[in-house]
Amino acid sequence: MRHEIDEATVVVVTGASGGIGRAAAAAFGRRGARVALLSRGEEGLAGAAADVEAAGGHALPISTDVADMGQVERAAQTVEEELGPIGVWVNVAFSSVFAPFWEIEPDEFKRTTEVTYLGYANGTRAALKRMMPRDRGVVVQCGSALAYRGIPLQSAYCGAKHAVQGLHDSLRAELMHEGSGVKVTMVQMPGVNTPQFDWVRARLPRRPQPVPPIYQPEIAADALVYAAEHPRRREYWVGGSTVGTIVANKFAAGLLDRYLARTAFASQQTDEPTRPDQPANLWEPADDAPGHDRGSHGRFDERSHARSPQMWAGRHKYLVGAATAGAAAGAAAGAAKLLRR
Repeated sequence: MRHEIDEATVVVVTGASGGIGRAAAAAFGRRGARVALLSRGEEGLAGAAADVEAAGGHALPISTDVADMGQVERAAQTVEEELGPIGVWVNVAFSSVFAPFWEIEPDEFKRTTEVTYLGYANGTRAALKRMMPRDRGVVVQCGSALAYRGIPLQSAYCGAKHAVQGLHDSLRAELMHEGSGVKVTMVQMPGVNTPQFDWVRARLPRRPQPVPPIYQPEIAADALVYAAEHPRRREYWVGGSTVGTIVANKFAAGLLDRYLARTAFASQQTDEPTRPDQPANLWEPADDAPGHDRGSHGRFDERSHARSPQMWAGRHKYLVGAATAGAAAGAAAGAAKLLRR
């Protein structure tokens, strides 16, 4: 069943000032939707609002820290007062720390969890408070392959994404039990070319990067819009690397442990030394001051894929069985081959 996104649809996107959230806001804008933008950075919010308006939608920027339930609740109330009933809520906002677990301070770990996990819980709670009495609406969780498979240097982020996955599973079953017309779905993402790698806190000798292959944020954004329109699927996987990671972890987790121990430190760093002046948006937004709006793209345009054949296959679910079986065999064989090397 399809839930059409059009000019009558009110959409809330958290983390809308940059990266996937920014690209998703513009994608909903291209459908003519009324898009509420929740994020902290005023400069980034202004840029995102301009993107939505240029795409043909109507934008309502609201400065919000999603880790604060009071702020999220007030934002949701403002959205309904100014735009109308919320039809779609998309949780994207997150933060992270790139470092071995023992180098992450307790307050940094806590803050990452509050934004990346509790921020999703807060947004979902505010959405359900309004959607359940109306018996309609869609909540989309922007996930990651790392919701299934933790990797080195991102323990706080991976833990939070695992928690979001658990929340999603529980909530989906609870709504089914209630016979609710509200739908929830989750989109698991690959490495994406976003500005986060220039503004997350990092304690690495070299500049952080997404685990290759890297995809453009528009791929992720289109998947979120598609999921909002087709929410009966419990989740979607974007990118062949996401499929390979999830399936390999299911069938060859021990091999994957050893493979990541050997490769994941280097694969998440470029050859450039870490900049001493790199901002960290853990506590304060990095796109708050004039001239600091980063948009949706990071610095990896030349290395990023603009298409995802796997997402196309995901939309054609009857092809997925064969593809998944092949990915499982290939991932296990590939991991074993790499370890033998």
